[in-house]
Amino acid sequence: MTTEFMLLLGIGLAAQLVDGALGMAYGVLSNAALLAIGLPPAQASALVHTAEIFTTGASAASHIYHRNVDWRIVARLGVTGVLGAILGAWILSNIDVTAARRYVYGYLLLMGLYILWKSMRIALAPRKPAGWTAPLGFVAGFLDASGGGGWGPMTTSTLVGSGHAPRHTVGSVNTTEFFVTVAAATTFFAELGASSLDYLIPLVLGGVLAAPFGGWAVKRVPARGLMIAVGLLIVTLSLVQIFRAFRFI
Repeated sequence: MTTEFMLLLGIGLAAQLVDGALGMAYGVLSNAALLAIGLPPAQASALVHTAEIFTTGASAASHIYHRNVDWRIVARLGVTGVLGAILGAWILSNIDVTAARRYVYGYLLLMGLYILWKSMRIALAPRKPAGWTAPLGFVAGFLDASGGGGWGPMTTSTLVGSGHAPRHTVGSVNTTEFFVTVAAATTFFAELGASSLDYLIPLVLGGVLAAPFGGWAVKRVPARGLMIAVGLLIVTLSLVQIFRAFRFI
């Protein structure tokens, strides 16, 4: 196997392990890594969302098996999340590559900082569950498709912070993400064509291998430490790419 194949396999494996445990970060981690190896933003996001059709399907099956899914949350997030994803994917597919690259780097930096900020607040006392789940789904779906990731950081963190049980939030967000991902990937396919199998196969394989552990890990992995590690990694990758985009390094 080539070095590139093993690198992409490792990216898919690590990103899905984190995503399965936290309900976030597959998209932002894998998209940041793909941008770092030189893919254009629209192609990177298309590739990530195509891979996520398989990984989110496997992850959803794991969470359903472990009874981590609240179908009321899935119903509220799903419809608007799909609409937001379609709009975000269409916009990213039709803007200038240079402008898109800088936008996505900045967005991923904000997502990394957001994850770090949420990691400091994860132990707060629960508040009344949010009544604005549907608008949250639309915004998260739009930003996820246009920025190459972010569905989990926005939805999981917001729902947990407003009183939903972490276990069922992670399971429900991961299950809903399957439908959002299908919508985004279909839009990218219509606009850009099929993703490269050389990149797609190892990314999918790594994610699918890791996905069955998500339903198990969400009950056992310390969330705060993992969120801090993920946030720091995303911030570091984003800053390096921002400096390169503006020719500081």
